[in-house]
Amino acid sequence: MSTTGRRGWPTLVAVFWITSMVEGLGVSQVFALLPSQLTAMGVPDADRLQFIGLFSALLFVLGMPLVPLWGVWADKYSRKAVIVRSAIVETVVFAGMALAREPWHVALSVLLIGFQLGNTGVMLAGIRDATPRPQLGTVIAVFGASGPVGFAVGPTLAGILIDGLGWTVSGVFALSAALSLGTAALVTFGSREVRPEIVPEGRALSLAFGAIRGVVGDPAVRGIFLIFGTAFLASQMSRPYLPVVVEEIVGRGPGLASGIALVAGTAALAGALLSPAVGALGDRIGFRPVLIGALGGGAVTLALMPLAPQVGGLGLLALVAVAFAAASSSVSAMVFGLLATEVPAERRSQTLNLVYLPLYAAGIVGPALGSIVVTAGLPAPFFLGSAVFAAGAVIVIRRHGRPSPAVAEVRAGTPFV
Repeated sequence: MSTTGRRGWPTLVAVFWITSMVEGLGVSQVFALLPSQLTAMGVPDADRLQFIGLFSALLFVLGMPLVPLWGVWADKYSRKAVIVRSAIVETVVFAGMALAREPWHVALSVLLIGFQLGNTGVMLAGIRDATPRPQLGTVIAVFGASGPVGFAVGPTLAGILIDGLGWTVSGVFALSAALSLGTAALVTFGSREVRPEIVPEGRALSLAFGAIRGVVGDPAVRGIFLIFGTAFLASQMSRPYLPVVVEEIVGRGPGLASGIALVAGTAALAGALLSPAVGALGDRIGFRPVLIGALGGGAVTLALMPLAPQVGGLGLLALVAVAFAAASSSVSAMVFGLLATEVPAERRSQTLNLVYLPLYAAGIVGPALGSIVVTAGLPAPFFLGSAVFAAGAVIVIRRHGRPSPAVAEVRAGTPFV
């Protein structure tokens, strides 16, 4: 098998970690700066909240149908090429955001993000095939922290550049484009190919549909995907509106970018720092109990988020956002751990390549729902998201202890679940 080998897995994880972090950095800036960018373009306040939700939904529209194909192409031909493709598309997207002068320019740039999707599952599959089994839960959690770190660095960097150094929003996005181009070079020259244990044979379209059928046909795996999609649906309903909550506290003048950095950046960083510890806890007591606690915590903190400014201002909002980010990152770490340990080897790579498919679907539905319910008031998307998180916890509790026969066979040989 032509892989990096067990000896090369730390380098592989490091390269993939940086690549994922830079992607999160740029995407987080899209979320953080979109309200300010639309205001600067003259979008009326009466339309802005709905624009924010609808534009956020565009992130996943074009990319979701291609996700199964990216996984198949990666396993058949080259995982590295698929990851590099994503970084190059990111460069184009962030450059487009930097050059945008009208709302439709922003919409087009955000729509193109769909073509950069499909890389995280491929990186997860490569890490799974290269990492020694005893360290798998912790390593996956460490990699899972890369996205939250990016989401922490992105708004923080934007706040420093805009409020501290006088940069424009366009300049911030131009820097993100340059960083994305750098990750394309890093993956190209800094990592080696990792081939799957079982290389798929046959037509790509047939293999893609087969992978989807394998996920849909396994009740336990289907349930894990459902939980992941549910948690992301809840988060995506409210995430586009967090900068607006900050804006209500600090206003639209100088300091807004720094306020967003304090809330969104600190929260994401806390989630990233907690993720490896949560992975180790899942290795010790089981992934499902930790998952239930994380979903419950997400429900409580999301409901408190729109209320925090009235009680304690920006500081309390930041603390609540930190608690929510910790819960959200814990959900992701536990889902990755469950899939990496419970899926049979012959379907593991394909399943991990599809892991973000329910997130992309929720990424379309969530902001779209948010843009509808926000007409009832800014807290509405947060309250609805809280209810969805609570429903996810109930589903996991009801399904606990009822794996499919295939999963039960795998579980019999591992102490982790």
